[in-house]
Amino acid sequence: MNVSLTPELEHLVHAKVQSGRYLSASEVVCEGLRLLEERDRLVEMRLVDLQQKVSMGVDQADRGELLDEEDVFAELEADTQQIEMQRA
Repeated sequence: MNVSLTPELEHLVHAKVQSGRYLSASEVVCEGLRLLEERDRLVEMRLVDLQQKVSMGVDQADRGELLDEEDVFAELEADTQQIEMQRA
């Protein structure tokens, strides 16, 4: 297989090999593809989780189990703060 890279990506591959962490350009590309596959699996898992949560929410709404807007926004604010603290 022959792959064309932008000059920036080609430089990145060469830099990774020169760092000594990888023995060849093929190793760098293989690692990049492995990470891409891992990311795709995580995205798929998140999508399935989100679909399940939406389905559960629709079922709850159908049963009349709804929250008022103040509770929803308070929960969203708490979740946002928690995410921001984890990033810091």
